[in-house]
Amino acid sequence: MGISISELLLLLLILVVVFGTKRLRTVGSDLGAAIKGFRHAVKDQDAPAAEEKPPIDGETIAKQHEKT
Repeated sequence: MGISISELLLLLLILVVVFGTKRLRTVGSDLGAAIKGFRHAVKDQDAPAAEEKPPIDGETIAKQHEKT
């Protein structure tokens, strides 16, 4: 019920005929850059949360944010 190798090759052939090899290469590199950028953004978003220091005894969170 899955896709066989011959069906994948036929699909690839149709894509090459419709779009051309240069356009497919550009789409592939753009997709790779988008995935790399997404991974970088997710990594950067998680980093500041891990670097926050806990409040000192008797100090409220609001006071801690006023200092920064």
